[in-house]
Amino acid sequence: MKQSVKLIAGNWKMNGTSAALAEVDALRAALEGEPAACRVALCPPATLIGRLADRAGPAIEVGGQDCRAEAGGAFTGGVSAAMVRDAGATLVILGHSERRQEFGEDDALVARKAEAAVAAGLEPIVCVGETLDQREAGRAVEIVRSQVMGSLPDVLSGAAFAVAYEPVWAIGTGLTPTLEQIEEVHRAVRAAMVERLGQGGATSPILYGGSVKPDNARDILAVPEVGGALVGGASLKAADFLGIIRAE
Repeated sequence: MKQSVKLIAGNWKMNGTSAALAEVDALRAALEGEPAACRVALCPPATLIGRLADRAGPAIEVGGQDCRAEAGGAFTGGVSAAMVRDAGATLVILGHSERRQEFGEDDALVARKAEAAVAAGLEPIVCVGETLDQREAGRAVEIVRSQVMGSLPDVLSGAAFAVAYEPVWAIGTGLTPTLEQIEEVHRAVRAAMVERLGQGGATSPILYGGSVKPDNARDILAVPEVGGALVGGASLKAADFLGIIRAE
């Protein structure tokens, strides 16, 4: 089921200082001059959420890259969902493969974070994806289905959210699955979302992420069940990100 309005979200990861806000200004000016046919979001480091939100304008939504599952407490360095929302964000990325691999986050923790995000008024973008070993073993659909079933809490059935499929082996490598492989996994993700959440999982967008660039975005965004893109490095420069936004 394709979405009428896609979501193109940029994940800056651990990149960007105040100098990077010039790219936000350029992106905002371009979108004000020619509005996008899709939703556009930027997810900068936590240090930039407030400043980016102040200058993004209505054309650019702002997201965080993570949040704690807890509402508060003795978690030095942690950022709660309410803090992300208070800083000016309306979305938050959860369960990215880098969080799962580098910080040992499992499906149960991601689900708890999604609950916290919804409670704070944030729209979660829940990430799933297989490793290269899992892909080569023919387990991509199995792994991704398991992650969807385990990472989506019941509360999402009545909330705005997205799932992002990011094959781990395609993130930052320049490699991408074939369009047929993308379609296969996205259809499996949709089936799992519906099984898990019923009608609440039938229409939420499924984003594709993993080396999305201006030269491949149009083909990827045309694949059935691709409801947008989660973009890494190409979102750091306004011109590159615009190339993807305009591909929709």
